Amino acid sequence: MKRTAGTVFPAFVILLGSLCAAGWAVAREPGRLDWFEDAKLGIFIHWGIYAVDGTVESWPIHSGEIPYEKYMSQRKGFTASAYDPNAWAKLFKEAGARYAVLTSKHHDGMALWDTKQGKLSMKKATPAKRDLIGPYCEALRAEGLRVGLYFSHLDWSHPDYATLRPEKATGELNKWDYADKGKEDPQAWQRFLKFHKAQILEIAEQFNPDLWWFDGDWTRNAEEWDMKTVRAVLEKHNPEAVFNSRMAGLGDYATPEQGIPSSRIEGPWEFCMTINDSWGWRPGDTNFKSARQIIRIFADCLGGGGNLLLDIGPKADGTIDEAYTSRLKALGRWVAKHQEAVYGTRVGLPAGHFYGGPTSLSRDSATVYLYCYDIPRDQVQVKGIRNTIQAVRVVGEGSSLTFRKMGGAAWINVPGILFIDVPECVNDPDLTVIAVDLEGKLDLYTGKGRD
Repeated sequence: MKRTAGTVFPAFVILLGSLCAAGWAVAREPGRLDWFEDAKLGIFIHWGIYAVDGTVESWPIHSGEIPYEKYMSQRKGFTASAYDPNAWAKLFKEAGARYAVLTSKHHDGMALWDTKQGKLSMKKATPAKRDLIGPYCEALRAEGLRVGLYFSHLDWSHPDYATLRPEKATGELNKWDYADKGKEDPQAWQRFLKFHKAQILEIAEQFNPDLWWFDGDWTRNAEEWDMKTVRAVLEKHNPEAVFNSRMAGLGDYATPEQGIPSSRIEGPWEFCMTINDSWGWRPGDTNFKSARQIIRIFADCLGGGGNLLLDIGPKADGTIDEAYTSRLKALGRWVAKHQEAVYGTRVGLPAGHFYGGPTSLSRDSATVYLYCYDIPRDQVQVKGIRNTIQAVRVVGEGSSLTFRKMGGAAWINVPGILFIDVPECVNDPDLTVIAVDLEGKLDLYTGKGRD
C-alpha cells in the first residue's frame, strides 16, 4: 500500500542550510551526560499496534511471517482506552527509574503522536484517535523523570524508504530495506529523508525530549542518512539533549542489547533488556525473569559503570500487566533501600579483587560498594585496597561490620587482604550491599607481587 510522504517544515530546511554552511561538527559538551550517567535506571516502553494481536513488533513484516496488510490491520483494535500516563510515571518512579523511553514510532511506521507527515498515526488511523506522546511527557516531568523518546530511522510503510542498495551488494536483499539491482532511486531516497527529518523535527518541537533513543541505522551509512545534519538540528533545538549510539557513529553512549557485556565498555553505556523474551506485549511469552534475577543484572550494570534500560510492553488498551508491575515494584524496594549504592556510582574494581559479585565506586572514589550475589559464609574478602579503612557497613541496613587486613608486604607497598565479617542477620533477601569507606580516594594495588 502506498503512503504519502507529507510536507517538510520550511524552518527545518532553512536550519539545515545554515548549519551545514557553518561547517557544524558533533559537540561533546562537558557535563551534558552527567544526569544520564548518574541516573542508572530507565524504563523502556514498547507500545504499538503489535500489542493488539500480541505479535512481534514490526519484524513480521520484514520476515514475511505476517503479510503487511494483515499486520497493519491491527491498528483497528488499538484503543488506548485505559491509558493512564500518570499511573505509568508513578510506577516508573516507584521502580527507582530516573528516566523512561517510549517508542514514538517503530519500524512499522505507526506514529504515536499526531504527525502531519502522512496518515499513519494513532490519532488518524486507530480508535485511540489522539496523541499519546504529549501526555506521557507531561506525566514523566510531573514526577521529576527525564523524558526519552525512541524513533526508528527506517520505515517499512513509507514508499520511498527501500530505494537504495549497497554498492557492493550481490544477490537478493530484503525488499523492505533495499531496492532491486538496477531499480535504485536516489531522488525517492531524498524524498524519504525529507519525511524522516520532518517527523524528527515535529517530535523536537512538540515534546523536546531529554534523550533521543534512535534505532534502525544499520541499513544505511551516516552520509546516506545525512546523520550529521540530523544531530545538528536536534542539538540546535536542545543543546542539552542526549543521544544513543544508533546514529551511524554520531551518538553519545553505547547501547548493548539483551546480552550484558562481559568486558568493560569505555565511556557511558546503557544495557537494554526485556523482562521476558519480548519487547512488546505478548501474552504467550511467560518466560519472565524473576525480580532477584533483574536485581542481579542491574548490579552487574552498576559494576560496569552503565545503566539498565528495563523494558515493558503495555497492552493495546494501555494497561500494564501485573507480571511487569510486580517486578518493577520489587526492584523499586531494593533500589530505595540501596540508593546510595545506585545513583551516581561509577565503574568498580577490576576483575580479581572481589569474587562475591560486582563492585562499584562512589562518585568521589572514597567508597567501594560490594554487591553480594549470594549470602556470605562468615566473611567476604577484598584484595588490593591500600587505603586505611575508615568503616565497613551494610548499605540500607545501618549495621557496622568488623573487619581486618591480613598479610601483605608493607616494604614493597603490597596491601593485605581485607576480610569482612558478615553475620547472616544483616543480609537483604535479594542482594546485600556492603560499603567500604576509605581514607581518601581509592588507592588500588593491581600488581603481581615480588617473585
